[in-house]
Amino acid sequence: MKSTALIASAAMAAVVALGTTISARADDVKVEKCYGIAKAGQNDCATATSSCNGASTKDNQKDAYLNVPAGTCNKIAGGSLTPKT
Repeated sequence: MKSTALIASAAMAAVVALGTTISARADDVKVEKCYGIAKAGQNDCATATSSCNGASTKDNQKDAYLNVPAGTCNKIAGGSLTPKT
């Protein structure tokens, strides 16, 4: 096997291994819904006024949320763990 092919194979194996490690760690992260911080069209899920993610119509829409790491929502200006009224 040529050294170039060997290097390419090793690099691909490293990328696959890294991707597996990253996805395993991402599954362990606890998240919370943080309302009132999403930019228009950037919300994570349906709201009272829209039926799917990415459908919020204005910045900081009160019922639109983003999933953020647990414990961070209350540290974000304007963030709330419950929908704003």
